[in-house]
Amino acid sequence: MQANSILSGKGLTKVFGFGATRTVAVDHVDFDFKKGEIISIVGESGSGKTTLAKMLLGLVNQTEGEIHYDGKPRDIRSQRNKREYWKNIQAIFQDPFSAYNTFRKVDAVLLDCIQMRGGGGLPYEEKREMMREACQFVNLKFDELTNKYPFELSGGQQQRLMIARVFLLKPKILLADEPTSMIDACSRATILDMLMNLRNEVGMTPIFITHDIGLAYYVSDSVYIMERGRFVESGTADRVILQPREPYTQRLLNDVPKLHEPWDLTTV
Repeated sequence: MQANSILSGKGLTKVFGFGATRTVAVDHVDFDFKKGEIISIVGESGSGKTTLAKMLLGLVNQTEGEIHYDGKPRDIRSQRNKREYWKNIQAIFQDPFSAYNTFRKVDAVLLDCIQMRGGGGLPYEEKREMMREACQFVNLKFDELTNKYPFELSGGQQQRLMIARVFLLKPKILLADEPTSMIDACSRATILDMLMNLRNEVGMTPIFITHDIGLAYYVSDSVYIMERGRFVESGTADRVILQPREPYTQRLLNDVPKLHEPWDLTTV
C-alpha cells in the first residue's frame, strides 16, 4: 500500500448463499486507489462490480479480505464510525428511483447533507442559499424543486439531485455506478464535466462503476476490468484500452459498435 493510497483492498471476497446455491460474487480482488486518481471498474452485468461497490461503501459485509481507508484498516463496526466514514465516501446509484426515501421531500434530502457536514446550526436562509447553489451546479432550479417529493421528478432530475447532494457533502471518494444512465445523451458530457470540476475543487477521488468501456477511457487515469468476480486486467487507461492483453478486454472492445464498420453480432 502506497503513501498516497485513499482506498485499498487485499483478497476482498463476497460469497452469497451456501452449498448448491453458493455464489462467489467477488473473488479475492486486490486494488490500491490513489488520492485524486480517476478510476473505472469495467465489466458486464453480473461481473461483480456493483457488489464490490457496495462493499466499499460499507453496505455489504465482505466474506473475506481487508479494506484500508486513508492508510488504516477500515473500522465501521459502530454506527458512529460508519456515519463518519459515510461523510467521506458517497455514491451516485444507477437506479435513482431506489436511492431516496419516498416520504421525504427534496428540501429534507439536501438539508440532511448540510447537517452531515456540520452546518445544522446555520440560519435557514443560509442553508437555503447552499441548496440553491448545489442545484444550480447541476443545472436544476431549487425554487422549482422545493416542497416536491423525489418521485415527482424525472429520472434525470433525480440523478442530478444525487450529484447536488455530492456537491454539498464534498466527500473524499465518490462511487459513481453508471452515473449518466438516466440522463439524455446531450447532457452526459455536461454531467461528467461537473463531476470532474467537483473532483478538482475538493480533491475528490471518483470511482466509476460501468459497463461502458468508452466512458472509462474518456474519464479515467486507471482502469480495472472485471470478469466473474475477478480483476482480469488493470493499468492505465491508455495501456488497458489501447493495448489490451486479456481476451475478455479485447471482446469488450470489439463489442463496441462502430459507425464506419458493419456491426458484428456473432458474439451477442
